[in-house]
Amino acid sequence: MVKPLTSSRPPSLAPSRAAAPAPGWVRRIGLLVLTVGALLASPLGHALTADQARAMAIGDSEARVQALNQAVLTADDRTRAYINALADDSVKANEKDVFVMQGDQATDPVTGAKLKLPEDADDVVNNNLVRSALEAAKAAMQLGSADAAERLDAAAALMKEPDESRLPLIDKALAAEHDARVKAQLEKARATALLASEDPAKRLAAAQALDQARSPDIKPLLNEQLERETDPQVKTALQTAISHIDAGLAWGERLGVLFSGISLGSILLLAALGLAITYGLMGVINMAHGELIMIGAYATYVTQVLFRQYLPGAFDWYLVAAVPVSFMASALVGAALERGVIRYLYGRPLETLLATWGISLILMQATRSIFGAQNVAVENPAWMSGGLQVLPNLTLPWNRIVIIAFAVAALLGVAWLISRTRLGLFVRGVTQNRPMAACMGVNTARTDMYAFSLGSGIAGLAGCALSQVGNVGPDLGQSYIVDSFMVVVLGGVGQLAGTVYAALGLGLVNKLLEGWTGAVLAKIAVLIFIIVFIQKRPQGIFAMKGRSAEA
Repeated sequence: MVKPLTSSRPPSLAPSRAAAPAPGWVRRIGLLVLTVGALLASPLGHALTADQARAMAIGDSEARVQALNQAVLTADDRTRAYINALADDSVKANEKDVFVMQGDQATDPVTGAKLKLPEDADDVVNNNLVRSALEAAKAAMQLGSADAAERLDAAAALMKEPDESRLPLIDKALAAEHDARVKAQLEKARATALLASEDPAKRLAAAQALDQARSPDIKPLLNEQLERETDPQVKTALQTAISHIDAGLAWGERLGVLFSGISLGSILLLAALGLAITYGLMGVINMAHGELIMIGAYATYVTQVLFRQYLPGAFDWYLVAAVPVSFMASALVGAALERGVIRYLYGRPLETLLATWGISLILMQATRSIFGAQNVAVENPAWMSGGLQVLPNLTLPWNRIVIIAFAVAALLGVAWLISRTRLGLFVRGVTQNRPMAACMGVNTARTDMYAFSLGSGIAGLAGCALSQVGNVGPDLGQSYIVDSFMVVVLGGVGQLAGTVYAALGLGLVNKLLEGWTGAVLAKIAVLIFIIVFIQKRPQGIFAMKGRSAEA
Protein backbone atom coordinates (compact mmCIF):
# COMPACT_ATOMS: atom_id res chain seq x y z
CA MET A 1 0.00 0.00 0.00
CA VAL A 2 1.41 3.33 -1.00
CA LYS A 3 1.29 5.97 1.75
CA PRO A 4 0.45 9.57 0.84
CA LEU A 5 3.27 12.07 0.75
CA THR A 6 3.38 14.29 3.87
CA SER A 7 5.76 16.90 5.13
CA SER A 8 8.13 15.94 7.84
CA ARG A 9 7.80 19.40 9.50
CA PRO A 10 5.47 19.80 12.43
CA PRO A 11 2.14 21.41 11.52
CA SER A 12 2.94 24.49 13.58
CA LEU A 13 6.08 25.14 11.57
CA ALA A 14 4.44 24.77 8.15
CA PRO A 15 4.69 27.91 6.04
CA SER A 16 1.45 29.95 5.72
CA ARG A 17 0.66 32.76 3.16
CA ALA A 18 -1.55 34.61 5.70
CA ALA A 19 1.22 34.78 8.25
CA ALA A 20 3.69 36.26 5.78
CA PRO A 21 4.60 39.92 6.37
CA ALA A 22 2.51 42.33 4.22
CA PRO A 23 4.20 44.65 1.73
CA GLY A 24 4.92 48.26 2.86
CA TRP A 25 2.25 49.93 0.65
CA VAL A 26 -0.44 47.66 2.15
CA ARG A 27 0.55 48.72 5.65
CA ARG A 28 0.44 52.43 4.66
CA ILE A 29 -3.06 52.10 3.14
CA GLY A 30 -4.33 50.34 6.24
CA LEU A 31 -2.91 53.03 8.50
CA LEU A 32 -4.53 55.75 6.35
CA VAL A 33 -7.92 54.01 6.51
CA LEU A 34 -7.71 53.70 10.28
CA THR A 35 -6.74 57.38 10.63
CA VAL A 36 -9.59 58.60 8.45
CA GLY A 37 -12.03 56.39 10.30
CA ALA A 38 -10.85 57.75 13.63
CA LEU A 39 -11.22 61.31 12.39
CA LEU A 40 -14.75 60.67 11.13
CA ALA A 41 -15.73 58.99 14.37
CA SER A 42 -14.32 61.79 16.56
CA PRO A 43 -16.20 65.05 17.13
CA LEU A 44 -15.07 68.20 15.30
CA GLY A 45 -12.59 70.29 17.23
CA HIS A 46 -9.82 69.41 19.66
CA ALA A 47 -10.40 68.22 23.19
CA LEU A 48 -9.86 70.68 26.00
CA THR A 49 -6.50 70.31 27.71
CA ALA A 50 -5.50 71.14 31.25
CA ASP A 51 -3.06 73.80 30.01
CA GLN A 52 -5.84 75.50 28.03
CA ALA A 53 -8.18 75.43 31.02
CA ARG A 54 -5.53 77.04 33.27
CA ALA A 55 -4.64 79.66 30.64
CA MET A 56 -8.27 80.76 30.35
CA ALA A 57 -8.68 81.11 34.14
CA ILE A 58 -5.26 82.05 35.58
CA GLY A 59 -2.99 84.93 34.63
CA ASP A 60 -3.32 88.48 33.41
CA SER A 61 -6.41 89.55 31.48
CA GLU A 62 -4.80 89.89 28.05
CA ALA A 63 -3.27 86.40 28.24
CA ARG A 64 -6.62 84.96 29.31
CA VAL A 65 -8.40 86.70 26.43
CA GLN A 66 -5.83 85.35 23.97
CA ALA A 67 -6.28 81.84 25.35
CA LEU A 68 -10.05 82.19 25.04
CA ASN A 69 -9.79 83.26 21.41
CA GLN A 70 -7.53 80.35 20.60
CA ALA A 71 -9.75 77.83 22.37
CA VAL A 72 -12.88 78.97 20.54
CA LEU A 73 -11.32 78.19 17.16
CA THR A 74 -11.16 74.47 17.96
CA ALA A 75 -13.85 74.22 20.64
CA ASP A 76 -15.40 70.88 21.52
CA ASP A 77 -18.25 70.16 23.96
CA ARG A 78 -15.91 70.25 26.98
CA THR A 79 -14.50 73.62 25.91
CA ARG A 80 -17.99 75.07 25.40
CA ALA A 81 -19.12 73.86 28.83
CA TYR A 82 -15.99 75.28 30.46
CA ILE A 83 -16.37 78.72 28.79
CA ASN A 84 -20.03 78.81 29.88
CA ALA A 85 -18.95 77.99 33.43
CA LEU A 86 -16.38 80.81 33.34
CA ALA A 87 -19.04 83.23 32.14
CA ASP A 88 -21.37 82.10 34.94
CA ASP A 89 -18.63 82.59 37.60
CA SER A 90 -18.74 78.87 38.40
CA VAL A 91 -14.98 78.22 38.28
CA LYS A 92 -12.46 78.12 41.15
CA ALA A 93 -8.69 77.83 40.85
CA ASN A 94 -5.45 77.64 42.80
CA GLU A 95 -1.90 78.04 41.51
CA LYS A 96 -1.93 74.68 39.69
CA ASP A 97 -5.45 73.51 38.91
CA VAL A 98 -8.90 74.78 37.98
CA PHE A 99 -12.24 73.36 39.10
CA VAL A 100 -15.75 73.71 37.68
CA MET A 101 -18.28 74.03 40.49
CA GLN A 102 -21.67 72.31 40.23
CA GLY A 103 -23.26 73.41 43.45
CA ASP A 104 -20.80 72.34 46.15
CA GLN A 105 -19.21 69.64 44.00
CA ALA A 106 -15.94 70.37 42.18
CA THR A 107 -15.28 68.66 38.84
CA ASP A 108 -12.35 68.46 36.47
CA PRO A 109 -13.05 70.66 33.39
CA VAL A 110 -11.07 68.28 31.15
CA THR A 111 -12.43 64.89 32.20
CA GLY A 112 -15.58 65.79 34.12
CA ALA A 113 -14.46 63.65 37.03
CA LYS A 114 -15.50 64.65 40.54
CA LEU A 115 -12.70 66.10 42.63
CA LYS A 116 -12.15 67.28 46.16
CA LEU A 117 -11.90 71.06 46.26
CA PRO A 118 -8.60 72.17 47.82
CA GLU A 119 -8.71 74.71 50.63
CA ASP A 120 -6.55 77.19 48.71
CA ALA A 121 -8.94 77.31 45.67
CA ASP A 122 -10.50 80.75 45.15
CA ASP A 123 -13.11 82.07 42.80
CA VAL A 124 -11.93 83.06 39.33
CA VAL A 125 -12.60 86.79 38.98
CA ASN A 126 -13.50 88.18 35.54
CA ASN A 127 -12.95 91.87 34.92
CA ASN A 128 -14.78 93.79 32.19
CA LEU A 129 -12.23 92.89 29.52
CA VAL A 130 -12.41 89.16 30.23
CA ARG A 131 -16.19 89.23 30.59
CA SER A 132 -16.55 90.90 27.19
CA ALA A 133 -14.25 88.27 25.70
CA LEU A 134 -16.32 85.51 27.32
CA GLU A 135 -19.54 86.89 25.84
CA ALA A 136 -17.89 87.12 22.44
CA ALA A 137 -16.59 83.56 22.81
CA LYS A 138 -20.08 82.30 23.65
CA ALA A 139 -21.41 84.12 20.60
CA ALA A 140 -18.69 82.62 18.41
CA MET A 141 -19.64 79.13 19.54
CA GLN A 142 -23.25 79.82 18.49
CA LEU A 143 -22.25 80.33 14.86
CA GLY A 144 -22.79 76.63 14.31
CA SER A 145 -26.32 76.67 15.73
CA ALA A 146 -29.16 75.23 13.65
CA ASP A 147 -31.33 78.26 14.48
CA ALA A 148 -30.78 81.17 12.06
CA ALA A 149 -31.88 83.70 14.70
CA GLU A 150 -29.18 82.47 17.11
CA ARG A 151 -26.55 82.66 14.37
CA LEU A 152 -27.68 86.21 13.56
CA ASP A 153 -27.38 87.25 17.21
CA ALA A 154 -23.97 85.58 17.43
CA ALA A 155 -22.69 87.47 14.38
CA ALA A 156 -24.01 90.76 15.80
CA ALA A 157 -22.25 90.06 19.13
CA LEU A 158 -18.96 89.31 17.35
CA MET A 159 -19.25 92.59 15.45
CA LYS A 160 -19.43 94.50 18.75
CA GLU A 161 -16.22 92.83 20.00
CA PRO A 162 -13.94 92.72 16.91
CA ASP A 163 -10.86 90.53 17.11
CA GLU A 164 -8.68 89.50 14.18
CA SER A 165 -7.92 86.15 15.79
CA ARG A 166 -11.52 85.07 15.16
CA LEU A 167 -11.25 85.48 11.39
CA PRO A 168 -10.76 81.73 10.71
CA LEU A 169 -13.93 80.99 12.69
CA ILE A 170 -15.91 83.69 10.86
CA ASP A 171 -14.61 82.52 7.47
CA LYS A 172 -15.62 78.97 8.30
CA ALA A 173 -19.12 80.13 9.28
CA LEU A 174 -19.39 82.25 6.11
CA ALA A 175 -18.52 79.27 3.92
CA ALA A 176 -21.28 77.18 5.49
CA GLU A 177 -23.94 79.92 5.81
CA HIS A 178 -26.97 79.98 3.47
CA ASP A 179 -29.21 82.54 5.17
CA ALA A 180 -28.82 85.94 3.46
CA ARG A 181 -29.36 88.03 6.61
CA VAL A 182 -26.89 85.99 8.67
CA LYS A 183 -24.37 86.06 5.83
CA ALA A 184 -24.58 89.86 5.57
CA GLN A 185 -24.08 90.17 9.34
CA LEU A 186 -21.09 87.82 9.19
CA GLU A 187 -19.58 89.93 6.40
CA LYS A 188 -19.84 92.99 8.63
CA ALA A 189 -18.36 91.04 11.56
CA ARG A 190 -15.45 90.01 9.33
CA ALA A 191 -14.87 93.60 8.24
CA THR A 192 -14.93 94.91 11.81
CA ALA A 193 -12.45 92.20 12.81
CA LEU A 194 -10.10 93.32 10.01
CA LEU A 195 -10.55 96.92 11.15
CA ALA A 196 -8.43 96.11 14.20
CA SER A 197 -5.65 94.57 12.10
CA GLU A 198 -2.07 95.86 12.23
CA ASP A 199 -1.87 95.73 8.42
CA PRO A 200 -2.99 99.07 6.87
CA ALA A 201 -4.06 97.30 3.67
CA LYS A 202 -6.46 95.10 5.64
CA ARG A 203 -7.81 98.10 7.55
CA LEU A 204 -8.38 99.93 4.26
CA ALA A 205 -10.26 96.96 2.80
CA ALA A 206 -12.34 96.74 5.98
CA ALA A 207 -13.21 100.45 5.87
CA GLN A 208 -14.29 100.15 2.24
CA ALA A 209 -16.39 97.08 2.99
CA LEU A 210 -18.09 98.82 5.92
CA ASP A 211 -18.69 101.84 3.69
CA GLN A 212 -20.72 99.60 1.39
CA ALA A 213 -22.67 98.18 4.34
CA ARG A 214 -23.64 101.69 5.58
CA SER A 215 -25.07 100.35 8.79
CA PRO A 216 -25.53 102.79 11.71
CA ASP A 217 -24.59 100.18 14.31
CA ILE A 218 -20.98 100.19 13.07
CA LYS A 219 -20.59 103.96 13.26
CA PRO A 220 -19.19 103.89 16.88
CA LEU A 221 -16.51 101.39 15.78
CA LEU A 222 -15.58 103.58 12.83
CA ASN A 223 -15.32 106.64 15.07
CA GLU A 224 -13.10 104.78 17.55
CA GLN A 225 -10.83 103.55 14.76
CA LEU A 226 -10.69 107.05 13.24
CA GLU A 227 -9.37 108.49 16.52
CA ARG A 228 -6.46 106.07 16.67
CA GLU A 229 -5.82 105.67 12.93
CA THR A 230 -2.41 106.82 11.65
CA ASP A 231 -2.54 105.84 7.98
CA PRO A 232 -3.86 108.78 5.88
CA GLN A 233 -5.47 106.57 3.25
CA VAL A 234 -7.32 104.48 5.83
CA LYS A 235 -8.36 107.65 7.67
CA THR A 236 -9.88 109.06 4.48
CA ALA A 237 -11.78 105.82 3.86
CA LEU A 238 -13.09 105.87 7.43
CA GLN A 239 -14.27 109.48 7.10
CA THR A 240 -16.02 108.64 3.83
CA ALA A 241 -17.77 105.66 5.41
CA ILE A 242 -18.92 107.78 8.37
CA SER A 243 -20.24 110.54 6.08
CA HIS A 244 -22.20 108.00 4.03
CA ILE A 245 -23.70 106.51 7.19
CA ASP A 246 -24.69 109.99 8.39
CA ALA A 247 -26.35 110.70 5.04
CA GLY A 248 -28.31 107.45 5.27
CA LEU A 249 -29.37 108.27 8.84
CA ALA A 250 -30.56 111.70 7.71
CA TRP A 251 -32.74 110.14 5.03
CA GLY A 252 -34.14 107.70 7.57
CA GLU A 253 -35.03 110.59 9.87
CA ARG A 254 -36.70 112.52 7.03
CA LEU A 255 -38.74 109.52 5.96
CA GLY A 256 -39.62 108.83 9.58
CA VAL A 257 -41.02 112.34 9.98
CA LEU A 258 -42.96 111.93 6.73
CA PHE A 259 -44.45 108.63 7.89
CA SER A 260 -45.30 110.09 11.31
CA GLY A 261 -47.09 112.98 9.58
CA ILE A 262 -49.08 110.63 7.37
CA SER A 263 -49.91 108.46 10.38
CA LEU A 264 -51.13 111.48 12.38
CA GLY A 265 -53.05 112.67 9.32
CA SER A 266 -54.80 109.31 8.99
CA ILE A 267 -55.86 109.48 12.66
CA LEU A 268 -57.15 113.03 12.19
CA LEU A 269 -58.97 111.91 9.07
CA LEU A 270 -60.73 109.10 10.93
CA ALA A 271 -61.65 111.46 13.76
CA ALA A 272 -62.91 114.17 11.39
CA LEU A 273 -64.65 111.95 8.84
CA GLY A 274 -67.74 111.45 10.98
CA LEU A 275 -67.77 115.14 11.82
CA ALA A 276 -67.64 115.95 8.11
CA ILE A 277 -71.09 114.33 7.86
CA THR A 278 -72.73 115.60 11.04
CA TYR A 279 -71.32 119.13 10.77
CA GLY A 280 -70.27 119.44 7.14
CA LEU A 281 -73.44 117.99 5.59
CA MET A 282 -76.02 118.45 8.34
CA GLY A 283 -74.71 121.66 9.92
CA VAL A 284 -74.90 120.25 13.48
CA ILE A 285 -72.18 121.47 15.84
CA ASN A 286 -71.78 118.26 17.83
CA MET A 287 -69.44 118.87 20.78
CA ALA A 288 -70.05 115.27 21.91
CA HIS A 289 -68.26 113.93 18.81
CA GLY A 290 -65.13 113.22 20.87
CA GLU A 291 -67.16 111.13 23.31
CA LEU A 292 -68.52 109.10 20.40
CA ILE A 293 -64.90 108.35 19.52
CA MET A 294 -64.33 107.36 23.14
CA ILE A 295 -67.36 105.00 23.05
CA GLY A 296 -65.89 103.22 20.02
CA ALA A 297 -62.59 102.77 21.86
CA TYR A 298 -64.31 101.31 24.94
CA ALA A 299 -66.37 99.01 22.71
CA THR A 300 -63.05 97.69 21.36
CA TYR A 301 -61.81 97.19 24.92
CA VAL A 302 -64.96 95.25 25.89
CA THR A 303 -64.60 93.06 22.79
CA GLN A 304 -61.00 92.34 23.76
CA VAL A 305 -62.04 91.32 27.29
CA LEU A 306 -64.79 89.03 25.99
CA PHE A 307 -62.43 87.33 23.52
CA ARG A 308 -59.79 86.85 26.20
CA GLN A 309 -62.34 85.28 28.55
CA TYR A 310 -64.46 83.18 26.18
CA LEU A 311 -62.40 82.77 22.97
CA PRO A 312 -58.73 82.83 24.03
CA GLY A 313 -57.70 80.74 21.04
CA ALA A 314 -59.04 83.37 18.63
CA PHE A 315 -57.77 86.37 20.58
CA ASP A 316 -55.62 87.64 17.70
CA TRP A 317 -58.80 88.22 15.69
CA TYR A 318 -60.72 90.20 18.27
CA LEU A 319 -60.02 93.42 16.37
CA VAL A 320 -61.91 92.12 13.33
CA ALA A 321 -64.99 91.68 15.52
CA ALA A 322 -64.37 95.00 17.30
CA VAL A 323 -64.70 97.03 14.08
CA PRO A 324 -68.46 96.43 13.57
CA VAL A 325 -69.07 96.44 17.33
CA SER A 326 -67.47 99.88 17.77
CA PHE A 327 -69.38 101.22 14.76
CA MET A 328 -72.74 99.98 16.06
CA ALA A 329 -72.12 101.13 19.64
CA SER A 330 -71.38 104.72 18.61
CA ALA A 331 -74.08 104.70 15.91
CA LEU A 332 -76.75 103.64 18.43
CA VAL A 333 -75.66 106.34 20.88
CA GLY A 334 -75.69 108.85 18.03
CA ALA A 335 -79.18 107.77 16.96
CA ALA A 336 -80.45 108.19 20.53
CA LEU A 337 -78.76 111.58 20.73
CA GLU A 338 -80.34 112.75 17.47
CA ARG A 339 -83.82 111.46 18.30
CA GLY A 340 -83.73 112.71 21.88
CA VAL A 341 -82.05 116.12 21.56
CA ILE A 342 -80.66 117.18 18.18
CA ARG A 343 -83.92 117.00 16.17
CA TYR A 344 -85.42 119.75 18.34
CA LEU A 345 -82.46 122.07 17.75
CA TYR A 346 -81.95 122.10 13.97
CA GLY A 347 -81.25 125.63 12.80
CA ARG A 348 -80.23 126.77 16.31
CA PRO A 349 -76.42 126.35 16.40
CA LEU A 350 -75.78 127.97 19.81
CA GLU A 351 -78.34 125.79 21.60
CA THR A 352 -76.99 122.71 19.77
CA LEU A 353 -73.43 123.53 20.87
CA LEU A 354 -74.42 123.95 24.53
CA ALA A 355 -76.66 120.87 24.58
CA THR A 356 -74.06 118.56 23.00
CA TRP A 357 -71.37 119.95 25.34
CA GLY A 358 -73.51 118.97 28.31
CA ILE A 359 -74.12 115.54 26.78
CA SER A 360 -70.36 115.07 26.37
CA LEU A 361 -69.88 115.68 30.11
CA ILE A 362 -72.64 113.18 30.90
CA LEU A 363 -71.06 110.53 28.65
CA MET A 364 -67.63 111.02 30.22
CA GLN A 365 -69.01 110.70 33.75
CA ALA A 366 -71.04 107.64 32.81
CA THR A 367 -67.88 106.04 31.41
CA ARG A 368 -66.01 106.78 34.64
CA SER A 369 -68.81 105.21 36.65
CA ILE A 370 -68.84 102.03 34.53
CA PHE A 371 -65.16 101.47 33.73
CA GLY A 372 -63.40 103.63 36.31
CA ALA A 373 -61.42 106.83 35.98
CA GLN A 374 -58.15 105.05 35.13
CA ASN A 375 -57.10 104.34 31.58
CA VAL A 376 -57.53 100.80 30.28
CA ALA A 377 -55.03 99.07 28.00
CA VAL A 378 -56.05 97.59 24.67
CA GLU A 379 -53.55 95.05 23.39
CA ASN A 380 -52.44 94.87 19.78
CA PRO A 381 -53.07 91.52 18.07
CA ALA A 382 -49.95 89.54 17.22
CA TRP A 383 -50.22 90.40 13.53
CA MET A 384 -50.12 94.13 14.38
CA SER A 385 -47.09 93.89 16.66
CA GLY A 386 -43.58 94.76 15.56
CA GLY A 387 -42.81 96.70 12.43
CA LEU A 388 -41.43 96.74 8.91
CA GLN A 389 -37.77 97.75 8.78
CA VAL A 390 -37.24 99.92 5.71
CA LEU A 391 -33.88 101.46 6.63
CA PRO A 392 -31.46 100.65 9.45
CA ASN A 393 -32.84 103.55 11.51
CA LEU A 394 -36.41 103.48 10.16
CA THR A 395 -38.95 100.89 11.27
CA LEU A 396 -42.60 101.39 10.34
CA PRO A 397 -44.88 99.98 13.09
CA TRP A 398 -47.49 97.57 11.79
CA ASN A 399 -50.24 99.13 13.89
CA ARG A 400 -49.65 102.51 12.22
CA ILE A 401 -49.56 100.93 8.77
CA VAL A 402 -52.84 99.12 9.45
CA ILE A 403 -54.46 102.35 10.71
CA ILE A 404 -53.43 104.20 7.53
CA ALA A 405 -54.94 101.43 5.40
CA PHE A 406 -58.06 101.40 7.61
CA ALA A 407 -58.46 105.19 7.19
CA VAL A 408 -58.22 104.86 3.40
CA ALA A 409 -60.82 102.05 3.44
CA ALA A 410 -63.17 104.10 5.65
CA LEU A 411 -62.80 107.12 3.36
CA LEU A 412 -63.57 105.09 0.25
CA GLY A 413 -66.56 103.49 1.98
CA VAL A 414 -68.02 106.84 3.04
CA ALA A 415 -67.44 108.36 -0.42
CA TRP A 416 -69.20 105.42 -2.03
CA LEU A 417 -72.06 105.57 0.47
CA ILE A 418 -72.65 109.31 -0.02
CA SER A 419 -72.34 109.35 -3.82
CA ARG A 420 -73.62 105.94 -4.94
CA THR A 421 -76.35 104.75 -2.58
CA ARG A 422 -80.00 105.67 -2.00
CA LEU A 423 -79.22 106.80 1.56
CA GLY A 424 -76.47 109.07 0.26
CA LEU A 425 -78.85 110.56 -2.31
CA PHE A 426 -81.43 111.26 0.40
CA VAL A 427 -78.79 112.83 2.69
CA ARG A 428 -77.53 115.11 -0.07
CA GLY A 429 -81.07 116.04 -1.06
CA VAL A 430 -82.16 116.86 2.50
CA THR A 431 -79.04 118.90 3.27
CA GLN A 432 -79.32 120.90 0.04
CA ASN A 433 -83.09 121.57 0.07
CA ARG A 434 -85.12 120.05 2.90
CA PRO A 435 -88.60 121.31 1.79
CA MET A 436 -88.14 120.10 -1.77
CA ALA A 437 -86.86 116.70 -0.58
CA ALA A 438 -89.94 116.37 1.66
CA CYS A 439 -92.20 117.25 -1.27
CA MET A 440 -90.53 114.46 -3.27
CA GLY A 441 -91.52 111.93 -0.60
CA VAL A 442 -88.27 111.71 1.35
CA ASN A 443 -88.75 111.03 5.07
CA THR A 444 -86.48 113.87 6.24
CA ALA A 445 -86.65 112.98 9.93
CA ARG A 446 -85.53 109.40 9.29
CA THR A 447 -82.82 110.60 6.90
CA ASP A 448 -81.49 112.96 9.58
CA MET A 449 -81.30 110.10 12.06
CA TYR A 450 -79.55 107.82 9.54
CA ALA A 451 -77.03 110.51 8.59
CA PHE A 452 -76.26 111.42 12.20
CA SER A 453 -75.94 107.72 13.10
CA LEU A 454 -73.56 107.22 10.17
CA GLY A 455 -71.35 110.08 11.31
CA SER A 456 -71.42 108.77 14.89
CA GLY A 457 -70.56 105.24 13.74
CA ILE A 458 -67.55 106.52 11.81
CA ALA A 459 -66.45 108.27 15.01
CA GLY A 460 -66.66 104.85 16.69
CA LEU A 461 -64.36 103.43 14.01
CA ALA A 462 -61.91 106.22 14.81
CA GLY A 463 -62.03 105.16 18.47
CA CYS A 464 -61.36 101.56 17.47
CA ALA A 465 -58.27 102.66 15.55
CA LEU A 466 -57.06 104.99 18.30
CA SER A 467 -57.24 102.15 20.85
CA GLN A 468 -54.38 100.46 18.97
CA VAL A 469 -51.92 103.35 19.40
CA GLY A 470 -52.51 104.38 23.02
CA ASN A 471 -54.43 103.82 26.22
CA VAL A 472 -58.19 104.27 26.37
CA GLY A 473 -59.67 106.63 28.93
CA PRO A 474 -62.77 108.75 29.57
CA ASP A 475 -60.97 111.86 28.28
CA LEU A 476 -59.84 110.26 25.02
CA GLY A 477 -62.20 112.25 22.80
CA GLN A 478 -61.23 115.62 24.26
CA SER A 479 -57.84 115.35 22.57
CA TYR A 480 -59.37 115.16 19.09
CA ILE A 481 -62.56 117.26 19.09
CA VAL A 482 -60.80 120.59 18.40
CA ASP A 483 -58.51 119.05 15.77
CA SER A 484 -61.52 117.44 14.09
CA PHE A 485 -63.34 120.77 13.77
CA MET A 486 -60.18 122.42 12.44
CA VAL A 487 -59.84 119.73 9.77
CA VAL A 488 -63.47 120.09 8.63
CA VAL A 489 -63.40 123.90 8.57
CA LEU A 490 -60.01 124.07 6.85
CA GLY A 491 -60.97 121.50 4.22
CA GLY A 492 -64.30 123.13 3.40
CA VAL A 493 -67.68 122.43 4.97
CA GLY A 494 -69.38 119.50 3.26
CA GLN A 495 -66.35 118.49 1.17
CA LEU A 496 -64.86 115.03 1.78
CA ALA A 497 -61.89 115.77 -0.49
CA GLY A 498 -61.14 118.90 1.54
CA THR A 499 -61.27 116.83 4.73
CA VAL A 500 -58.62 114.47 3.32
CA TYR A 501 -56.30 117.28 2.23
CA ALA A 502 -56.72 119.16 5.49
CA ALA A 503 -56.11 116.08 7.68
CA LEU A 504 -52.95 114.98 5.86
CA GLY A 505 -51.70 118.56 5.58
CA LEU A 506 -52.18 119.31 9.26
CA GLY A 507 -50.55 116.01 10.22
CA LEU A 508 -47.46 116.64 8.09
CA VAL A 509 -47.11 120.30 9.09
CA ASN A 510 -47.52 119.42 12.77
CA LYS A 511 -44.78 116.78 12.68
CA LEU A 512 -42.42 118.97 10.66
CA LEU A 513 -42.82 121.86 13.09
CA GLU A 514 -42.41 119.60 16.13
CA GLY A 515 -38.83 118.88 15.08
CA TRP A 516 -38.01 122.60 15.06
CA THR A 517 -40.16 124.19 17.74
CA GLY A 518 -41.49 121.42 19.98
CA ALA A 519 -45.00 120.00 20.32
CA VAL A 520 -46.65 122.96 22.09
CA LEU A 521 -45.32 125.67 19.79
CA ALA A 522 -46.16 123.50 16.78
CA LYS A 523 -49.82 123.34 17.91
CA ILE A 524 -49.90 127.11 18.37
CA ALA A 525 -48.33 127.68 14.95
CA VAL A 526 -50.87 125.39 13.27
CA LEU A 527 -53.76 127.18 15.01
CA ILE A 528 -52.47 130.58 13.93
CA PHE A 529 -52.11 129.32 10.37
CA ILE A 530 -55.70 128.08 10.30
CA ILE A 531 -57.03 131.38 11.69
CA VAL A 532 -55.15 133.37 9.04
CA PHE A 533 -56.23 130.97 6.30
CA ILE A 534 -59.91 131.14 7.25
CA GLN A 535 -59.71 134.94 7.34
CA LYS A 536 -58.45 134.95 3.78
CA ARG A 537 -60.60 132.06 2.52
CA PRO A 538 -63.66 131.48 4.72
CA GLN A 539 -65.02 128.67 2.50
CA GLY A 540 -61.93 126.49 3.19
CA ILE A 541 -59.71 124.68 0.71
CA PHE A 542 -62.66 123.48 -1.38
CA ALA A 543 -65.71 125.73 -1.65
CA MET A 544 -69.23 124.30 -1.81
CA LYS A 545 -70.46 124.46 -5.39
CA GLY A 546 -73.84 126.02 -6.07
CA ARG A 547 -75.67 129.32 -6.04
CA SER A 548 -75.44 129.58 -2.25
CA ALA A 549 -71.65 129.57 -2.45
CA GLU A 550 -71.54 132.00 -5.32
CA ALA A 551 -73.84 134.51 -3.65
